[in-house]
Amino acid sequence: MALVLVVSHSRTGGTDRLLDAFLAGLGDPMFSSIDVRHVDALAATAEDVTGVAAVVVATPENFGAMSGAVKYFFETVFHPLGDSSRGLPFQLLVKAGTDGSGAVRTVEPIVAGLGWRPFRPPLVVVGDIEVEHLETATELGMTLAATLEGDG
Repeated sequence: MALVLVVSHSRTGGTDRLLDAFLAGLGDPMFSSIDVRHVDALAATAEDVTGVAAVVVATPENFGAMSGAVKYFFETVFHPLGDSSRGLPFQLLVKAGTDGSGAVRTVEPIVAGLGWRPFRPPLVVVGDIEVEHLETATELGMTLAATLEGDG
């Protein structure tokens, strides 16, 4: 089984909607060897990261940056993990009110410091979530699942 850690924060539900679509793809029944551990950003620890095949972080854009809860996650795990998770595939999902670039810009150097490698470019949805955004998120989840199954 490939275990995927999903760390998220959502206050108004937009990020959750985007993440739910991603998780639907990741959990598609055609991928039988994918298991998901979903942990709230305020509760996630370095131990949650240990032994996973990939990490997915879903955050709203708050004040032009990642949410404070997601920042707290990174602050909690950064030093305890050190280099132990280097090379881990990482996917970022952002539900943005403006352009989302600030949220991406605040996450990327932290992920680079951890040595995680981006799976695909961040999925950033600006404004209202439309059907095509949900479809894109689902496809991205399926692509990650297919890749992890292929690596197994």
